[in-house]
Amino acid sequence: MATNLSPQLKTKKIKFWDSSNGTQIGQPCTGHTDYIKSLVISSDGFFLATASQDKTVRLWSTKSYKQIGQPLKHTAWVSCVAISPNGKLLVDGDHVGNLRLWSIENTLSAAFMKDSSYFARRSKVMLGQDLYAEALSDAQKVIELDPSSHLGYELKHAALLGAQRYDDAFEAFTMMLSKLDDATDPQIRSLREQYASRSKIDDAIRQAIHIQLENAPLRLINTSTGRLCNRDAQINAFMESTECKELLQSSNMHGPLQTVLIKEAVAKYFGWVMLSHRWGIKEPLLHDIQDRNIYNLDPVRTVVKLQKFCEVARDAGYHWAWSDTCCIDQNNNVELGKSVNSMFIWYHYSALTIVYLSDVLPSSESGALANSIWNTRGWTVQEFLAPKIILFYQADWSLYLDRRSRNHKQSVSIMGELERSTGINAQALVDFRPGTRDAREKLQWASTRITTLQEDIAYSLFGIFGVHLPVIYGERKQNALGRLLQEIIAHSGDITALDWVGQSSTFNSCLPADISSYKAPPCTLSFPSEDEIQDSVSMLRKDVTVESASKLYTTFENLSVPRFANARLQLPCIAFPLTEVRRRPSQDGVRCFTYDVKADDLQNLLIITEDKLVQFSPARRIRQTFLLIRPWTRHLLELPDFAELPDVDGQSSVEDGWSGPESPLYDSPPMSPGEQGTVDLESSRRAFRLIVHLGQPFSALLLAQQHGGEYKRIASDNNIIAQVRDATSVDDMMDVRMLEIL
Repeated sequence: MATNLSPQLKTKKIKFWDSSNGTQIGQPCTGHTDYIKSLVISSDGFFLATASQDKTVRLWSTKSYKQIGQPLKHTAWVSCVAISPNGKLLVDGDHVGNLRLWSIENTLSAAFMKDSSYFARRSKVMLGQDLYAEALSDAQKVIELDPSSHLGYELKHAALLGAQRYDDAFEAFTMMLSKLDDATDPQIRSLREQYASRSKIDDAIRQAIHIQLENAPLRLINTSTGRLCNRDAQINAFMESTECKELLQSSNMHGPLQTVLIKEAVAKYFGWVMLSHRWGIKEPLLHDIQDRNIYNLDPVRTVVKLQKFCEVARDAGYHWAWSDTCCIDQNNNVELGKSVNSMFIWYHYSALTIVYLSDVLPSSESGALANSIWNTRGWTVQEFLAPKIILFYQADWSLYLDRRSRNHKQSVSIMGELERSTGINAQALVDFRPGTRDAREKLQWASTRITTLQEDIAYSLFGIFGVHLPVIYGERKQNALGRLLQEIIAHSGDITALDWVGQSSTFNSCLPADISSYKAPPCTLSFPSEDEIQDSVSMLRKDVTVESASKLYTTFENLSVPRFANARLQLPCIAFPLTEVRRRPSQDGVRCFTYDVKADDLQNLLIITEDKLVQFSPARRIRQTFLLIRPWTRHLLELPDFAELPDVDGQSSVEDGWSGPESPLYDSPPMSPGEQGTVDLESSRRAFRLIVHLGQPFSALLLAQQHGGEYKRIASDNNIIAQVRDATSVDDMMDVRMLEIL
């Protein structure tokens, strides 16, 4: 900044002072023959210029305090002076209004031609002003003047990096490290520690890429080139990208290694966009786009959809896009199976999921999403549950309802529309957690969905339940659904999947033949209030001994979880043998039969089923055994199901579904007599509460014994609601079994 001196200040000399202690530095600068009117210091601080009434402007070194070159002469006394930011030009003005522009570059270069520190400081000033060419020129002069120093190469690297000449910048950086390694001064050599080595940076980048692509699709479309890329091609594209070169250079200049910076850069570059849509006629498949630019394909029908999807992803700043039509080799069974089991993960870890609603017109109002055919398909359930960020697009690729937010999962109106149309609560829509918990509810979500291939109604739920199973197209729907339900029960011990009405599956009779059997809400029965339970417990204590109640509780407490493997279900339950089955007269044209049924210790009940049951009574006995059973659940003990018990990893406490916890996690310390008495009182209280629960109505399963001793479930068109006659008959409720059901 130029400074005009006060008229009262009359001096012909320039003096330098140490501002920290107020002492003069060096000798005064002398040369002007008349008073100085103005002075300015260069931006790099290496020199200053003074304007004087002696009709000259003079340059002075702030290092030697001597005049630089010859005076710049005027025809009148000079009143003001200024220096350009790059220090190469000087402008001054005299008192009669004349301005002159001077080039002082050669003068300065001649003065400092052997002073590397001057060019170094000037290079830094140029870098601060983004004048990379000038900074590079000065850096080169530093190298020429002091070739053994690292400083010139450091400045050269910075200038080349700013000019985005990354390869040249890396060479300069390598030379800088070499100079640091060869420095004789230990302090200079210690500067090497602040820079990360290239090998460490490369390793960190490779590790970050591995982590990022671990949950990524096998193939992705490059939205810039329009070409399908496998993993190697994706990595090669990154290594050649501007983003990678910038990352390498920025990582080089930091120490210790900036792993967070690397992870963020890699995650941003490799972020992919997933497409969720309804398949149309003649979708482009893998072989249609392999080794071709999708933007050069004939823009017809579904090809246009793919092109527009990639364009939208590209314009949003994403390098990669994925569509199930063309990014999976449908003819490779191994790849297809891996893709089906990984798809939920791919959607979940995507940077964005775009839902294309081909039948929702731009003029549509709220409700069009709910009525879209996309909202009827089986695969789309996981495609809108899994992603963290999702955007809905209409047929013309405009945003649904013109909602221009970053994430439609944050739109109350759109999520409300989905909640009402799917029956999935808003919390699950926004932040869904896969797993086998609440299995019956999740099955109900999918119960009305449609898939083109019948097995897909089960395969599309693998990710939602967090299971990994073989994909066997051609196995038929009942087998695919049966394997899924078997895995859910085996893994979690949750038997709510047995709560259905309809036809039995050929996979296992306890499972439904079709997922639509879960369309009806779960069977829910009224539960007594706490006051009613307390009253019932008081009444039971009059007729049931503590010993009997405790024995029953212990029996249930020691029961194992259900086991399900090889299409055979081992189900813990309370069994009630049937004593009489009588069929009521049926009406013409009615497919179902109605039976009056009696069972030991149960109130009489009706069963409606398509199966024709053998009629019998005490007077007319048969060899086959029929049972009504109450499947055992820990809720009867007022304990959570095993599926709801987190272990140290936050997962189910039941491993592989074959055994539950049989012992405490730790040994309790010995209790005092008073504490033992309190525990005994609490134990008896729980035992009597169990009997109250057993006395309530329950949803029963009807089983028929087979020749090998196993049982099969007889399906019913209605829930079978049974109830014991007398809750005080504890001994009659002790028929607790582990039945094997085919």
